[in-house]
Parts: sequence; C-alpha cells; structure tokens
Amino acid sequence: MTQDIAPATTLPADHVAEIRGLRVEVGGSALVDGIDLSVRPGEIVALVGTSGSGKTTTGLALLGEFPAGATVSGEVRVAGDGPVGYVPQHPAAVLNPTRRTDALLRDIARTQVRALPWRARRAEIRRRVLRAAESAQLADAEALLRRYPHQLSGGQQQRVVLAQALLLGARVVVADEPTTGLDPVTKGRVVERLAAVAAQGVAVVLLSHDLDVVRALADQMLVLRNGRVVESGPPERLWTDPRHPWTRELLAPPTEFGQRTAPSGTPVLRVRDLVARYRDGSRAAVDVLRLPALDVRAGECLAVLGRSGSGKTTLARCLAGLHRDHSGQLLLDGAALPRSVRGRDTAQLAAVQYVFQDARASFDMVRGVLDQVARTAVTLRDATPAAAREEALDTLEGLGLAAGLVRRGPGQLSGGELQRAALARALLARPRVLICDEVTSGLDTVTRRDLLGVLAKLLEERDDLSLVLITHDLDTAALADRVAVLEKGTLVQQGPARDVLHDLGAGPFRRGAGHEIS
Repeated sequence: MTQDIAPATTLPADHVAEIRGLRVEVGGSALVDGIDLSVRPGEIVALVGTSGSGKTTTGLALLGEFPAGATVSGEVRVAGDGPVGYVPQHPAAVLNPTRRTDALLRDIARTQVRALPWRARRAEIRRRVLRAAESAQLADAEALLRRYPHQLSGGQQQRVVLAQALLLGARVVVADEPTTGLDPVTKGRVVERLAAVAAQGVAVVLLSHDLDVVRALADQMLVLRNGRVVESGPPERLWTDPRHPWTRELLAPPTEFGQRTAPSGTPVLRVRDLVARYRDGSRAAVDVLRLPALDVRAGECLAVLGRSGSGKTTLARCLAGLHRDHSGQLLLDGAALPRSVRGRDTAQLAAVQYVFQDARASFDMVRGVLDQVARTAVTLRDATPAAAREEALDTLEGLGLAAGLVRRGPGQLSGGELQRAALARALLARPRVLICDEVTSGLDTVTRRDLLGVLAKLLEERDDLSLVLITHDLDTAALADRVAVLEKGTLVQQGPARDVLHDLGAGPFRRGAGHEIS
C-alpha cells in the first residue's frame, strides 16, 4: 500500500475527526476521490449510497484502514484521546465462532479494571459487560452472551458488536449499517441508543442504506456515487429539495407490487409440531421456536415476519436442514424430510434451497463466482461441467450479472451483485422451495428495488417454485401471497398478505411503513 497522507495538523477545537481530499485507488481505479468530511462532538454524519459507492472505504479511513495494494492520498485526522470504534456491516465476520459471545466483551472490560483490587475485578467486569449489552438493546443479555455467534440471529450479532464499540468508550464511532437485519421496533431502539451516544458527546459516522434511520438520526448527510460526493446537506433539505438526479433516484418511494391470485394447490412443504432449541453454556436445552403447523403451497410466496430474535432464521434453518436440534415433522410432498442436511438425499437437497442473509460469507473468496454457481448443477443434478457453466451464465445474465463480472472473485463484486449470484446458485438446483433469509436487509434502496423485482419476476415465470421470504421488512413482505408472523418463537398470526399487512399498518395502505422508526 502506498500512502501520501498529509501530516496531521491540529484539529479545530470543535472537531473530533476530519477528512480532506481523500483519494483511495486500487489497480488504477479510484474507490473514493476528493472526499471531504468533518465531524463535531455529538454530531451524527451519515454517508449514503449504493453498494460500491465508497461509504465503507471512507469510514474505514478514520480507523487508518485501507484495502491491500491501495494508493492513498489526502488528509485524515482524528482526536488523539480515544480510539475510533467500529461496528461492521457483517458482525459474524468479527465474532470468533469458537468463543462464546461474552468472551470479547470480557476481554475489553478486563483491560479497564486493572487499577481495581483483584477481588473486585470480576464483579466490575460483569457489570460493565452487562451495561454495554443493555445499552446496545440486547435483551436477556446473560443468556444470549453464553451462546456462540452462530446461535444468534443477525440482529443479535449486530448488537453484540455494537456493545463492544460502546464498551471501548470511543470519541468517534463508525457505524457501518448498524440496523441491518433489524425489525422496525428493534431498529428504533438502536436509533435511540445511537442518539443517546451522540448526546453524550460521542461523534457518530453512520454508513447506511436505511434512509429512514438516516432521516431520524443524522445532522448532516452526504450522498455518494462512484466514490464521489454528489450532494450534501441536512437530511430534511435533501428530502424536500434534492438537487442531484442520483439523490432523487435514491430517495424514490418503494416499489408497488400488483396483487396476484394466490395459489391454492396442495402444500409442497408442511411443518407440524416443530419445537427447535439451542443449548446454553450449561448444555441445558432452551426452546426458541414452537410452531404447531405451517404450510407452504406450490407456487406461492410466504413471508415470515418478526422482530430480530423471534425465531425467523431458526425456522428457515430447520427447513433447510441446517439446524437439527428440533422435534416435530417436516414433510416434503407428504414424505418426511430428515432434520439434517447430512441425512437428506440429493433430490431432497435440491428441492429445498437456502439463500443466506450474508451472501459474501457464503462464497469461497478464492474461487471465481461463476464456478461456484455452476457447481450446484454438477453436484445436485449430475450436469456436466460444460453444461453447468452454460446454464449458470444464462441464469446469472437473467439476474442482471454480465459474464465478465461473474468470472471475477467474490471480493470484486458488490453486496447486491453477490446476493444475485447467491440466488442464481440456488436456482441452478431447480428447487421446489427457495428460502431467502433477509436477502434485502443489507442492500441500499436502489439495489433492494432491483432484487425485489427479480423475485417478483421469478414468481411470474416459475409456477412450480415456492418462495419463503424471511424478513423483518414490511415492504419486502408486500411481495408475498401469505404472511406468517412470529413473536418470541411463537406463531401469532398468519393469513393473506393483504390482510396481515393491513393489520400491521403496512402494505398498500401505508407504503414505506416497513422502514419507519417506531
């Protein structure tokens, strides 16, 4: 990496961080160019834009982190009396899968209590950890912190990492998509927490695609496109009087989906008397999901709605054979479906496919995207490698991904592009049931609209395909024929999407409600 960062001069008294003329270039292409940013104590500055616009590159510059092989120029200055906290977009990437989630928090707290008498340290560490977890809105913290990261929902993982940043006591916190994967209620609590952090004088640099969160929180907003700031100002001014065409497109309202006739055929997948559980630190079983009955009909789209931690992802993992600690019956076309993927035959594996919330983590970063997508057809359908590659290229192109792009490695694709590639990989199995777990939660508004359009087109063209949408987002659920609502591991409501969403105050009756902070 080559750096031409100007020597840091003294920050103005009313600033805790400042960037001037930042340019980051990799392989001759500029990731960001000419970025200017300043942050005062207690101020929240939001950077918004599509995947690949330069938000994360700019945010990481405040931590002194740049891509490998980058050429960097400009000036980055931060206050020297505290670390810069960082809450990443994909929390699982920074949580050690072999350690319980409280381990890192305790490690941080341990460094803060060294001045105390030895006998007092353990209690003080516990107090600080639980206080940070409570501040990050992590409910039932003592029980959840005994779990491993894979036993937490995406929203719970996000709050564990947020607790880590709060525990560090940073004067500046870079929050990279901190509300990704959270339901509106939990999202509102995170907004309240970040506002409270700012009220204590901590500056927040918010990198977000969630425009309602930005509007509720930010004092200043910068709109990025292709690594440049195209417009900036107070959020209310940008909403009421956007001056750049890209800003107007970014702030456009959600897509309206026309009502279609809901399929009424025989259920392809049935759930009966499902009880799923996790094991805590003492190996005692804790029930996290109880579902007496749920059907997925052939050709329908079923949305499973609920807050973070309500059991949505656990249900999805049970259906896909990724969580085997459960009792009850899963029936595919009336035949019992083994609890674990290891017990399922090739036809059963192909029939039920899963698209993960974090698409990037589901790809091998060494092999090309095209080869990984094509491998599905070879493994599950005995296609020849040549035929599989040809079908993969056709499917990827149909999802808007050009041949030149998918021959690259996963690290060279944006989050939205990888999400489409993950969808193509699942489709090459020619599944009966396709489970999409929060596939829109980490995407900007433009990319989200495009992906929902892709899913709507799939439903129109594939009457043999059943789609299960795991989501907290009411606008995404508007795509569905039926909606099931989970709360604390229990099914509390199900029925036609129009009726359920109306009861929840969303759907065609209140467009955009899925993104409102309540």
